[in-house]
Amino acid sequence: MTGSFLTNSASRWHQMATGVLADHSLEKEEARSILDSSDEEILDLLAATYRVRHHFFANTVQLFFLMNAKSGLCPEDCGYCSQSKVSEAEIPRYNLLSVPKLLEAARLASERQSKTFCIVISARGPSEREVDFVCSVVPQIKEQYSLNVCACLGLLTPDQAKKLAAAGVDKVNHNLNTSERHYEEVCSTHTYADRVATLEACRSAGLQLCSGGIMGMGETADDLIDMAFALREMNVESIPLNFLNSIDGTPLEGVDVISPRDCLRGLAMMRMVNPAAEIRIAGGREIHLGSLQPLGLYAANSIFVGDYLTTEGQLPEADYRMIKEMGFVITKGSEAAEPAPVLEETTG
Repeated sequence: MTGSFLTNSASRWHQMATGVLADHSLEKEEARSILDSSDEEILDLLAATYRVRHHFFANTVQLFFLMNAKSGLCPEDCGYCSQSKVSEAEIPRYNLLSVPKLLEAARLASERQSKTFCIVISARGPSEREVDFVCSVVPQIKEQYSLNVCACLGLLTPDQAKKLAAAGVDKVNHNLNTSERHYEEVCSTHTYADRVATLEACRSAGLQLCSGGIMGMGETADDLIDMAFALREMNVESIPLNFLNSIDGTPLEGVDVISPRDCLRGLAMMRMVNPAAEIRIAGGREIHLGSLQPLGLYAANSIFVGDYLTTEGQLPEADYRMIKEMGFVITKGSEAAEPAPVLEETTG
């Protein structure tokens, strides 16, 4: 009985992977079946998902390094964020770092084999002074360390997006975070539509898009699916999937509703819906995936190395060891590897 069940399970997920590799766009019902799958199916699901991941990225892993260039002091009320105006979390609060400090962080990113250096400021949106500051430092980072640069600055106007593109910023991170339906449950000071408008302004400016979300904020499976499909509709190149770190002092303090297997299902669904996108295991992976972190790389091809905005990450050495032991290699090459030959389903 058990053997028959596993065989049927493997066949189902491999048929889905074969369809995706043949340019079939997943339907929402198919995405829902991934999130509804049983724990017993996890390994079969990941084996099939890996075929899709391998086709587009082979066995490569891209590292991202995050630098909080301005911490706290944000007027928004995002319930998950320790830097928001409603947060009572004890975090560092400071205005823009100096150019030497950002360049030192970029040097560290390069030493840690990161491909992309992410500059983040906490704000509803940047002032013109802040945009000009980022634009002034980006060419120095690229010249000295040959890093791609991603800017995460809040809501952007079309003119600000054009300035960033002209300065050499490669992509802008602005997460949808959740579905349009669920958004007002986590933030009231701006809307889901405001976030979409920023992404559209960045796309029009010629910037690549980095946008994803957070699992574990009380959303439904349909909310997570709607977000994944919205990202697909916008052809987002880079998708970070975070897992809520319910920081003390934030409105979502104490919320812990997802298991490590839920996280793996979420990553698999995101890969199947957005097969060619860079899928990144982002904040909260150490807490929620725990010892199952390596399995996440069967769906994702990217991770952050080092710390996050206001929380500590896993030691880089542990990440390097995990990547090596899984048979993957760190790459600083092109945005996506050349598609590999399609891995056929094998039978025992």
